[in-house]
Amino acid sequence: MIDLRTATAKDAEALTDLHLDVWDDAYSGLMPQSVLDQRRADRAAAVERRRAWLTADPDVWLAVDDGRLVGFANAGPARDDDPPAQLELKALYVRASHYSTGLGRRLLGQVLGDRPAYLWVLAGNVRAVRFYERAGFSFDGAGFDEPEGRHLRMVRT
Repeated sequence: MIDLRTATAKDAEALTDLHLDVWDDAYSGLMPQSVLDQRRADRAAAVERRRAWLTADPDVWLAVDDGRLVGFANAGPARDDDPPAQLELKALYVRASHYSTGLGRRLLGQVLGDRPAYLWVLAGNVRAVRFYERAGFSFDGAGFDEPEGRHLRMVRT
């Protein structure tokens, strides 16, 4: 059984490694490889940023399978200037080895429940789009470009 628990600053290194791995799982072929490579090159600084983040924002949920991190999720107040909902899903990732196991739904339920919310998804990430559509999200037409690609907004009311 996979346990869900809140993250602490002690999880910074393992969570950073998980985040690097799940980005490779989800985004290889969808964004420039140089973006993924640079994230790995910046690992040490990312661990320190994550440690500070976990100290300031304790509402990060981890999925732990036999002592190994296999997923995480975080939601909180909207960051956009004119948000379509007051709650934003900021991150939801699981290892490819745990795709289609229900773990993503468990994490989503943990951080959002059935509350209205929005999120940003990378254009072309068909697996994620289908997952969020099944959870009641739909595109609202908003988008922006970053070095890793186009981000599209999905909203659940």
